[in-house]
Amino acid sequence: MSSAKDVQGPRARGPEAAPGPGPELPARDRGADPEPPPPGGVLWSLSGDIRALLMLPAALTLQVAHPAVGAGVDEHSVFRTDPWGRGERSLRSLQLWVYGGEQAAEEGRRLRVLHRTIRGTDTRGRRYHALTPAYYAWVHATGFPVYQHAARYLIRPMAPAQERALYAEWLQVGRILGIHDRDMPQTVEEFWPYWKKMLAEEIEATTVVRELVDVDQPVPPPDRGPWPLRPVLRALWPVLLPPLARFRRFVTIGLMPPDARAAVGLPWSAEQEKRLRRMCAVLRVFVPVLPERLRYLPRARAARAVWAAEARRNG
Repeated sequence: MSSAKDVQGPRARGPEAAPGPGPELPARDRGADPEPPPPGGVLWSLSGDIRALLMLPAALTLQVAHPAVGAGVDEHSVFRTDPWGRGERSLRSLQLWVYGGEQAAEEGRRLRVLHRTIRGTDTRGRRYHALTPAYYAWVHATGFPVYQHAARYLIRPMAPAQERALYAEWLQVGRILGIHDRDMPQTVEEFWPYWKKMLAEEIEATTVVRELVDVDQPVPPPDRGPWPLRPVLRALWPVLLPPLARFRRFVTIGLMPPDARAAVGLPWSAEQEKRLRRMCAVLRVFVPVLPERLRYLPRARAARAVWAAEARRNG
């Protein structure tokens, strides 16, 4: 495995941390599954909102900006051949972490098993394994700064108490994924130095990052959705793909925290910033007045309905 100096993260690990079956739950949690974030919390409202879909590309791009993670995705992922299926599975997994109840921990175990065989050598010549603690923690860590930053545009800036609550809930999600507390900063104050260190020493424009923001990258037409719509999309795809690719690039770069954007080397102009702010201002007005069935993703909507019904019975 990589030497300790090569593995960047909250706690660098050396050869003695060579992955076996992957991270297990912290000792204090063995015998009991970790709890998902609480109903009514910050993540409960944020991650199921349809506006969160616009935040995900920035987080996913930051994940693969780490050379080891980027190499793993480049060599082992089906994102090129099955982008729609991969996106659907990723979204389903994320929703289970927050709204899945008892299924949350089960999903965490499934992901660890899925990643056990992912290993290789990154562009810096370092051997990697998907479950190396520092790499696995980075993949999870990217969600917090993207949520915190993008919410300023799409929803509203978070008060300090909300930001602390979001980070505490994101740590809970990390435990569901099997990340030890020792491998993640435990407070917001500890997180930001870790974040800056990662941006300065690890993050770069990997091959996968360049592909994700390339407007000319070939993408197959959607193979999901209502059957009658699929042939129409296939026929119109040559016309639809270019503007969709430009929009994907726009929200990916625009909703990425500026310091991360600079670390990766992604360009962003003052005019693009104005366009992003105008778009988000419309969404801040429009989305909150939508009915629940249109504002929230299906799993989030169902979980919120159950929680509201229980609250009424108990209240």
